[in-house]
Amino acid sequence: MISSKKLILLTFSALGLIIVAKSDRTLSLGKDEKELVRFLTSINKPAIQSFQSEHGDILDCIDINKQLAFDHPLLKNHTIQLMPTAIPKWNINNNKNSKNGDSVPFRQDGISCPSGTVVVKRTTQEDLIQAQRLKSMGSEYSRHISPEGKNIELTGFHFAVAEYRHSVFGANVNLSMWEPEVSPTQFSSSSMLIAQGSKAQFQSIRAGWIADGFIKTGCYNILCPGFVQVSTKIPLGTLMGPVSVYHGPQYEVGIRIYKDGNTGDWWLVVYDENVGYWPNSLFTKAGLGHGASLVAYGGEVFSPVNEKSPSMGSGHFPSEGYSKAAYVNNFEVVEGGVAKKPPFTVKLFASTPNCYKASLRRKRKVWYNSIFFGGPGGCV
Repeated sequence: MISSKKLILLTFSALGLIIVAKSDRTLSLGKDEKELVRFLTSINKPAIQSFQSEHGDILDCIDINKQLAFDHPLLKNHTIQLMPTAIPKWNINNNKNSKNGDSVPFRQDGISCPSGTVVVKRTTQEDLIQAQRLKSMGSEYSRHISPEGKNIELTGFHFAVAEYRHSVFGANVNLSMWEPEVSPTQFSSSSMLIAQGSKAQFQSIRAGWIADGFIKTGCYNILCPGFVQVSTKIPLGTLMGPVSVYHGPQYEVGIRIYKDGNTGDWWLVVYDENVGYWPNSLFTKAGLGHGASLVAYGGEVFSPVNEKSPSMGSGHFPSEGYSKAAYVNNFEVVEGGVAKKPPFTVKLFASTPNCYKASLRRKRKVWYNSIFFGGPGGCV
Protein backbone atom coordinates (compact mmCIF):
# COMPACT_ATOMS: atom_id res chain seq x y z
CA MET A 1 0.00 0.00 0.00
CA ILE A 2 1.19 3.52 -0.77
CA SER A 3 0.47 6.38 1.60
CA SER A 4 -0.70 9.72 0.25
CA LYS A 5 1.96 11.34 2.43
CA LYS A 6 -0.57 13.15 4.63
CA LEU A 7 -1.22 15.45 1.68
CA ILE A 8 -4.40 15.53 -0.36
CA LEU A 9 -5.07 16.91 -3.81
CA LEU A 10 -7.67 19.64 -4.23
CA THR A 11 -9.65 18.64 -7.30
CA PHE A 12 -12.51 19.76 -9.46
CA SER A 13 -14.27 18.19 -12.42
CA ALA A 14 -17.08 18.47 -14.87
CA LEU A 15 -17.43 14.81 -15.69
CA GLY A 16 -19.48 14.02 -18.76
CA LEU A 17 -19.42 17.66 -19.81
CA ILE A 18 -16.04 19.29 -20.40
CA ILE A 19 -14.19 16.02 -20.88
CA VAL A 20 -16.63 14.82 -23.52
CA ALA A 21 -16.90 18.25 -25.11
CA LYS A 22 -13.15 18.30 -25.65
CA SER A 23 -12.49 14.68 -26.51
CA ASP A 24 -9.97 15.68 -29.19
CA ARG A 25 -7.48 16.37 -26.38
CA THR A 26 -7.43 12.78 -25.16
CA LEU A 27 -3.86 11.70 -24.52
CA SER A 28 -2.57 8.39 -25.77
CA LEU A 29 -0.17 6.70 -23.37
CA GLY A 30 1.62 5.44 -26.46
CA LYS A 31 2.71 8.89 -27.59
CA ASP A 32 6.43 9.28 -28.09
CA GLU A 33 8.45 11.81 -26.13
CA LYS A 34 8.28 14.52 -28.81
CA GLU A 35 4.51 14.30 -28.95
CA LEU A 36 4.29 14.53 -25.17
CA VAL A 37 6.51 17.62 -25.21
CA ARG A 38 4.28 19.27 -27.82
CA PHE A 39 1.21 18.36 -25.78
CA LEU A 40 2.75 19.83 -22.63
CA THR A 41 3.60 23.01 -24.50
CA SER A 42 -0.04 23.42 -25.51
CA ILE A 43 -1.22 22.92 -21.92
CA ASN A 44 1.41 24.93 -20.04
CA LYS A 45 0.92 28.54 -21.01
CA PRO A 46 3.85 31.02 -20.92
CA ALA A 47 4.71 31.96 -17.34
CA ILE A 48 5.18 35.56 -16.29
CA GLN A 49 6.63 34.43 -12.98
CA SER A 50 7.26 31.00 -11.43
CA PHE A 51 7.70 29.55 -7.94
CA GLN A 52 8.41 26.16 -6.42
CA SER A 53 6.08 25.06 -3.62
CA GLU A 54 7.26 23.37 -0.45
CA HIS A 55 5.99 20.09 -1.92
CA GLY A 56 8.04 20.43 -5.11
CA ASP A 57 5.30 21.62 -7.48
CA ILE A 58 6.16 24.38 -9.95
CA LEU A 59 3.53 27.12 -9.78
CA ASP A 60 3.26 29.53 -12.70
CA CYS A 61 1.69 32.97 -12.80
CA ILE A 62 0.15 33.14 -16.27
CA ASP A 63 -1.84 35.79 -18.11
CA ILE A 64 -5.45 35.35 -17.01
CA ASN A 65 -6.55 35.74 -20.65
CA LYS A 66 -4.25 32.96 -21.85
CA GLN A 67 -5.21 30.18 -19.44
CA LEU A 68 -6.15 26.69 -20.64
CA ALA A 69 -9.88 27.41 -20.30
CA PHE A 70 -9.84 29.45 -23.49
CA ASP A 71 -8.68 26.54 -25.60
CA HIS A 72 -12.28 25.35 -25.34
CA PRO A 73 -14.14 26.06 -28.62
CA LEU A 74 -17.16 27.48 -26.76
CA LEU A 75 -15.02 30.04 -24.95
CA LYS A 76 -13.10 31.61 -27.82
CA ASN A 77 -14.83 34.99 -27.39
CA HIS A 78 -15.58 34.69 -23.69
CA THR A 79 -15.36 37.79 -21.49
CA ILE A 80 -13.81 36.94 -18.12
CA GLN A 81 -15.92 37.60 -15.03
CA LEU A 82 -13.47 38.54 -12.27
CA MET A 83 -16.21 38.45 -9.64
CA PRO A 84 -19.69 36.93 -9.44
CA THR A 85 -22.43 39.51 -10.03
CA ALA A 86 -24.97 37.86 -7.74
CA ILE A 87 -23.74 36.27 -4.51
CA PRO A 88 -26.11 34.23 -2.32
CA LYS A 89 -26.59 35.30 1.27
CA TRP A 90 -24.83 32.59 3.24
CA ASN A 91 -26.13 31.77 6.73
CA ILE A 92 -23.01 29.92 7.82
CA ASN A 93 -19.38 30.90 7.32
CA ASN A 94 -17.31 27.97 6.14
CA ASN A 95 -15.26 26.32 8.90
CA LYS A 96 -16.31 28.85 11.55
CA ASN A 97 -18.98 26.94 13.44
CA SER A 98 -17.94 23.31 13.08
CA LYS A 99 -17.65 21.28 16.25
CA ASN A 100 -13.88 21.32 16.43
CA GLY A 101 -12.75 20.98 12.81
CA ASP A 102 -10.19 23.54 11.68
CA SER A 103 -9.93 24.84 8.15
CA VAL A 104 -7.00 23.35 6.26
CA PRO A 105 -4.51 26.22 6.06
CA PHE A 106 -3.93 26.97 2.40
CA ARG A 107 -0.97 29.20 1.87
CA GLN A 108 2.06 29.27 -0.38
CA ASP A 109 4.65 31.23 1.59
CA GLY A 110 6.55 33.71 -0.58
CA ILE A 111 4.29 33.10 -3.58
CA SER A 112 2.36 36.08 -4.91
CA CYS A 113 1.18 36.47 -8.48
CA PRO A 114 0.83 39.95 -9.99
CA SER A 115 -2.45 41.55 -11.01
CA GLY A 116 -3.85 40.25 -14.29
CA THR A 117 -2.53 36.72 -13.74
CA VAL A 118 -3.71 33.48 -12.15
CA VAL A 119 -1.62 30.86 -10.38
CA VAL A 120 -1.61 27.37 -11.90
CA LYS A 121 0.32 24.19 -11.24
CA ARG A 122 2.70 23.44 -14.11
CA THR A 123 1.76 20.15 -15.75
CA THR A 124 4.57 17.61 -16.12
CA GLN A 125 4.91 14.58 -18.35
CA GLU A 126 4.31 12.41 -15.29
CA ASP A 127 1.12 14.38 -14.57
CA LEU A 128 -0.19 13.72 -18.08
CA ILE A 129 0.36 9.98 -17.89
CA GLN A 130 -0.97 9.69 -14.37
CA ALA A 131 -4.00 11.87 -15.06
CA GLN A 132 -4.88 9.76 -18.08
CA ARG A 133 -4.68 6.64 -15.92
CA LEU A 134 -7.00 8.18 -13.35
CA LYS A 135 -9.36 9.20 -16.14
CA SER A 136 -9.33 5.61 -17.39
CA MET A 137 -10.37 4.50 -13.90
CA GLY A 138 -12.88 7.31 -13.95
CA SER A 139 -15.30 8.48 -11.30
CA GLU A 140 -18.52 6.61 -11.78
CA TYR A 141 -20.76 8.26 -9.20
CA SER A 142 -21.95 10.94 -11.62
CA ARG A 143 -22.85 8.19 -14.09
CA HIS A 144 -24.44 6.08 -11.38
CA ILE A 145 -26.94 8.81 -10.51
CA SER A 146 -27.61 9.66 -14.17
CA PRO A 147 -30.84 8.36 -15.77
CA GLU A 148 -28.91 5.45 -17.29
CA GLY A 149 -27.31 4.54 -13.96
CA LYS A 150 -29.00 1.18 -13.66
CA ASN A 151 -27.38 0.03 -16.89
CA ILE A 152 -23.82 1.10 -16.04
CA GLU A 153 -21.08 -1.30 -15.05
CA LEU A 154 -19.90 -0.26 -11.59
CA THR A 155 -17.51 -3.09 -10.80
CA GLY A 156 -14.73 -1.76 -8.61
CA PHE A 157 -16.55 1.43 -7.58
CA HIS A 158 -18.04 1.98 -4.13
CA PHE A 159 -20.02 4.96 -2.79
CA ALA A 160 -21.30 6.19 0.58
CA VAL A 161 -23.12 9.48 0.07
CA ALA A 162 -26.09 11.67 0.91
CA GLU A 163 -28.35 12.75 -1.95
CA TYR A 164 -30.61 15.81 -2.04
CA ARG A 165 -32.93 15.50 -5.03
CA HIS A 166 -34.70 18.86 -5.22
CA SER A 167 -34.34 22.07 -7.22
CA VAL A 168 -31.33 24.16 -6.16
CA PHE A 169 -29.01 26.84 -7.50
CA GLY A 170 -26.02 25.89 -5.42
CA ALA A 171 -24.82 24.32 -2.20
CA ASN A 172 -22.25 24.56 0.57
CA VAL A 173 -20.41 21.81 2.46
CA ASN A 174 -17.38 21.28 4.66
CA LEU A 175 -15.47 18.10 3.76
CA SER A 176 -13.31 16.56 6.48
CA MET A 177 -9.79 15.79 5.24
CA TRP A 178 -8.19 12.36 5.67
CA GLU A 179 -5.34 10.30 4.18
CA PRO A 180 -6.78 6.94 3.11
CA GLU A 181 -4.13 4.53 1.93
CA VAL A 182 -4.35 3.38 -1.68
CA SER A 183 -2.35 1.23 -4.09
CA PRO A 184 -1.07 2.56 -7.45
CA THR A 185 -4.26 1.47 -9.17
CA GLN A 186 -6.80 2.79 -6.63
CA PHE A 187 -8.27 6.08 -5.47
CA SER A 188 -10.30 7.27 -2.51
CA SER A 189 -12.07 10.63 -2.57
CA SER A 190 -14.61 12.94 -0.98
CA SER A 191 -16.52 15.58 -2.89
CA MET A 192 -19.72 17.49 -3.50
CA LEU A 193 -21.48 16.99 -6.83
CA ILE A 194 -24.22 19.10 -8.43
CA ALA A 195 -26.18 17.70 -11.37
CA GLN A 196 -29.17 18.14 -13.66
CA GLY A 197 -30.60 16.64 -16.84
CA SER A 198 -31.89 13.43 -18.31
CA LYS A 199 -30.31 10.92 -20.66
CA ALA A 200 -27.97 12.62 -23.14
CA GLN A 201 -28.56 16.01 -21.50
CA PHE A 202 -27.28 14.92 -18.09
CA GLN A 203 -24.56 17.27 -16.77
CA SER A 204 -22.64 17.41 -13.50
CA ILE A 205 -19.88 19.40 -11.81
CA ARG A 206 -18.05 18.60 -8.60
CA ALA A 207 -15.26 19.67 -6.28
CA GLY A 208 -13.42 17.94 -3.47
CA TRP A 209 -10.24 16.06 -2.59
CA ILE A 210 -8.72 12.82 -3.75
CA ALA A 211 -6.00 10.45 -2.55
CA ASP A 212 -4.72 8.29 -5.38
CA GLY A 213 -1.80 5.96 -5.83
CA PHE A 214 -0.11 8.34 -8.23
CA ILE A 215 0.35 10.96 -5.50
CA LYS A 216 0.27 13.89 -7.96
CA THR A 217 -2.55 13.21 -10.39
CA GLY A 218 -4.31 16.54 -9.77
CA CYS A 219 -7.77 17.47 -11.01
CA TYR A 220 -9.79 14.87 -12.87
CA ASN A 221 -9.98 16.90 -16.05
CA ILE A 222 -6.43 18.25 -16.05
CA LEU A 223 -6.26 17.72 -19.82
CA CYS A 224 -9.50 19.53 -20.56
CA PRO A 225 -10.17 23.28 -20.77
CA GLY A 226 -13.42 24.94 -19.72
CA PHE A 227 -13.05 26.00 -16.09
CA VAL A 228 -12.10 29.70 -15.89
CA GLN A 229 -9.80 30.45 -12.96
CA VAL A 230 -9.65 33.92 -11.40
CA SER A 231 -7.79 33.23 -8.15
CA THR A 232 -4.17 34.30 -7.68
CA LYS A 233 -3.97 32.27 -4.46
CA ILE A 234 -5.35 28.76 -5.03
CA PRO A 235 -3.87 26.57 -7.78
CA LEU A 236 -6.05 23.52 -8.33
CA GLY A 237 -4.47 20.08 -8.35
CA THR A 238 -1.82 20.89 -5.74
CA LEU A 239 -1.05 18.95 -2.58
CA MET A 240 -2.84 19.93 0.61
CA GLY A 241 -2.30 19.34 4.30
CA PRO A 242 -2.52 18.75 7.19
CA VAL A 243 -5.19 16.08 7.40
CA SER A 244 -7.37 14.80 10.22
CA VAL A 245 -5.98 12.43 12.83
CA TYR A 246 -7.97 9.54 14.27
CA HIS A 247 -9.18 10.61 17.75
CA GLY A 248 -7.11 13.77 17.30
CA PRO A 249 -7.25 17.15 15.51
CA GLN A 250 -9.81 17.41 12.72
CA TYR A 251 -9.29 19.41 9.53
CA GLU A 252 -11.79 20.28 6.83
CA VAL A 253 -12.11 22.24 3.59
CA GLY A 254 -15.12 24.46 2.94
CA ILE A 255 -16.52 24.31 -0.60
CA ARG A 256 -19.32 26.25 -2.24
CA ILE A 257 -20.67 25.87 -5.75
CA TYR A 258 -23.46 28.18 -6.86
CA LYS A 259 -25.04 29.64 -9.96
CA ASP A 260 -24.70 33.38 -10.59
CA GLY A 261 -28.30 34.50 -11.09
CA ASN A 262 -27.32 37.16 -13.62
CA THR A 263 -24.68 35.50 -15.79
CA GLY A 264 -25.66 31.85 -15.28
CA ASP A 265 -22.05 30.88 -14.52
CA TRP A 266 -21.42 28.24 -11.84
CA TRP A 267 -18.87 29.56 -9.31
CA LEU A 268 -16.47 27.52 -7.20
CA VAL A 269 -15.51 29.01 -3.82
CA VAL A 270 -12.86 27.41 -1.61
CA TYR A 271 -11.75 28.86 1.76
CA ASP A 272 -14.08 31.80 0.99
CA GLU A 273 -11.88 32.51 -2.06
CA ASN A 274 -13.49 32.82 -5.51
CA VAL A 275 -11.40 30.23 -7.35
CA GLY A 276 -13.20 30.48 -10.68
CA TYR A 277 -16.26 29.37 -12.58
CA TRP A 278 -17.73 27.08 -15.21
CA PRO A 279 -19.18 29.49 -17.83
CA ASN A 280 -22.88 29.20 -18.57
CA SER A 281 -22.10 28.68 -22.27
CA LEU A 282 -20.84 25.17 -21.44
CA PHE A 283 -24.24 24.04 -20.21
CA THR A 284 -27.46 23.13 -21.96
CA LYS A 285 -30.93 24.33 -21.01
CA ALA A 286 -31.88 20.77 -20.15
CA GLY A 287 -28.70 20.35 -18.13
CA LEU A 288 -27.18 22.81 -15.68
CA GLY A 289 -28.15 25.86 -17.73
CA HIS A 290 -31.14 26.63 -15.53
CA GLY A 291 -30.18 25.19 -12.17
CA ALA A 292 -29.78 21.74 -10.66
CA SER A 293 -31.99 19.00 -9.26
CA LEU A 294 -29.40 16.99 -7.32
CA VAL A 295 -26.70 17.65 -4.76
CA ALA A 296 -24.68 14.67 -3.51
CA TYR A 297 -21.84 14.60 -0.99
CA GLY A 298 -19.75 11.92 0.68
CA GLY A 299 -17.12 9.40 -0.41
CA GLU A 300 -16.17 7.30 -3.44
CA VAL A 301 -13.44 4.72 -3.95
CA PHE A 302 -12.20 2.60 -6.82
CA SER A 303 -10.17 -0.59 -6.94
CA PRO A 304 -9.54 -3.14 -9.70
CA VAL A 305 -11.42 -6.41 -9.28
CA ASN A 306 -8.23 -8.27 -8.41
CA GLU A 307 -7.52 -6.02 -5.40
CA LYS A 308 -9.39 -5.48 -2.17
CA SER A 309 -10.95 -2.01 -2.11
CA PRO A 310 -9.16 0.75 -0.15
CA SER A 311 -10.41 2.56 2.92
CA MET A 312 -12.80 5.49 2.56
CA GLY A 313 -12.49 8.61 4.69
CA SER A 314 -10.82 7.74 7.98
CA GLY A 315 -11.11 4.03 7.30
CA HIS A 316 -13.65 3.70 10.12
CA PHE A 317 -17.42 3.31 10.07
CA PRO A 318 -19.75 6.28 10.80
CA SER A 319 -20.89 4.75 14.09
CA GLU A 320 -17.59 5.78 15.70
CA GLY A 321 -18.60 9.44 15.37
CA TYR A 322 -16.71 12.71 15.48
CA SER A 323 -12.89 12.64 15.42
CA LYS A 324 -12.92 9.00 14.37
CA ALA A 325 -15.13 8.89 11.27
CA ALA A 326 -15.05 11.15 8.20
CA TYR A 327 -17.84 13.69 7.90
CA VAL A 328 -19.46 16.30 5.69
CA ASN A 329 -21.25 19.12 7.50
CA ASN A 330 -22.49 22.71 7.00
CA PHE A 331 -24.77 21.50 4.20
CA GLU A 332 -26.82 24.39 2.82
CA VAL A 333 -28.67 24.83 -0.45
CA VAL A 334 -29.22 27.99 -2.48
CA GLU A 335 -32.80 28.93 -3.34
CA GLY A 336 -33.96 32.37 -4.41
CA GLY A 337 -30.54 33.90 -3.87
CA VAL A 338 -30.38 32.76 -0.24
CA ALA A 339 -28.48 29.84 1.25
CA LYS A 340 -30.40 27.99 3.92
CA LYS A 341 -30.92 24.68 5.62
CA PRO A 342 -32.44 22.31 3.05
CA PRO A 343 -36.24 22.31 3.35
CA PHE A 344 -36.35 18.60 2.45
CA THR A 345 -34.43 15.69 3.93
CA VAL A 346 -31.55 13.97 2.22
CA LYS A 347 -31.42 10.27 1.43
CA LEU A 348 -28.44 8.04 2.08
CA PHE A 349 -26.90 5.65 -0.39
CA ALA A 350 -24.18 3.10 0.34
CA SER A 351 -23.42 0.78 -2.56
CA THR A 352 -21.46 -1.72 -0.45
CA PRO A 353 -22.66 -1.38 3.17
CA ASN A 354 -20.52 -4.26 4.45
CA CYS A 355 -17.43 -2.18 3.59
CA TYR A 356 -18.65 1.45 3.62
CA LYS A 357 -21.58 3.19 5.28
CA ALA A 358 -23.16 6.63 5.63
CA SER A 359 -25.23 7.87 8.56
CA LEU A 360 -27.27 11.04 8.86
CA ARG A 361 -27.10 13.58 11.65
CA ARG A 362 -29.62 16.41 11.99
CA LYS A 363 -28.60 18.04 15.28
CA ARG A 364 -27.26 21.60 15.57
CA LYS A 365 -26.95 24.13 12.76
CA VAL A 366 -23.77 22.92 11.09
CA TRP A 367 -24.73 19.28 11.51
CA TYR A 368 -28.20 19.54 9.97
CA ASN A 369 -28.48 16.98 7.15
CA SER A 370 -24.78 16.26 7.63
CA ILE A 371 -23.28 12.80 7.43
CA PHE A 372 -20.58 10.62 8.82
CA PHE A 373 -19.31 8.24 6.14
CA GLY A 374 -16.57 5.75 5.31
CA GLY A 375 -15.28 2.35 6.18
CA PRO A 376 -12.25 0.06 6.15
CA GLY A 377 -12.81 -1.32 2.65
CA GLY A 378 -11.71 -4.82 1.78
CA CYS A 379 -14.44 -5.45 -0.78
CA VAL A 380 -13.77 -7.10 -4.13
